[in-house]
Amino acid sequence: MSQLENELINAASREDIDQWVAKYPAEQKKSAVMSALRIVQDQHGGWLTTELMDAVADYLDMDKIHVYEVATFYSMYEHKPVGKHKICVCTNISCMVCGSGDIVSHLEDKLSIKMGETTEDKQFTLKEVECLGACSGAPMMQIGEHYYENLDAEKIDSILDDLN
Repeated sequence: MSQLENELINAASREDIDQWVAKYPAEQKKSAVMSALRIVQDQHGGWLTTELMDAVADYLDMDKIHVYEVATFYSMYEHKPVGKHKICVCTNISCMVCGSGDIVSHLEDKLSIKMGETTEDKQFTLKEVECLGACSGAPMMQIGEHYYENLDAEKIDSILDDLN
């Protein structure tokens, strides 16, 4: 591993990635790419640069283009800086029918940003996502690893207040 790779993927992240690599046959090491990207993204403030994706490709002995394909296909990977709290609002059919449009409007008004933007204080990024798999609790959003379901304006205000 080069000095640059060592700086881009710290020891704790390499250890975490190695645990994921160990779950696959040795010749399928690249199967850990999604986990590796998440781990490296978390290590670097919630977003991936080309340099970081290249380091993941080198670490997993993959072609860089294959890492880019994964990182650009899935919505959980970010390619520009995000706020401390990334608010992912589902706007797919179940959430839409149950009022996700009102949820989006409330969040945009409360945070004074539009979808895809980050607040000036870098605390919140608002992101539209497709299905998060919680249709029975629609409308819903995800912040970090937490799902919030059956949302209304009052519940959103309480959630955001608790984050501060």
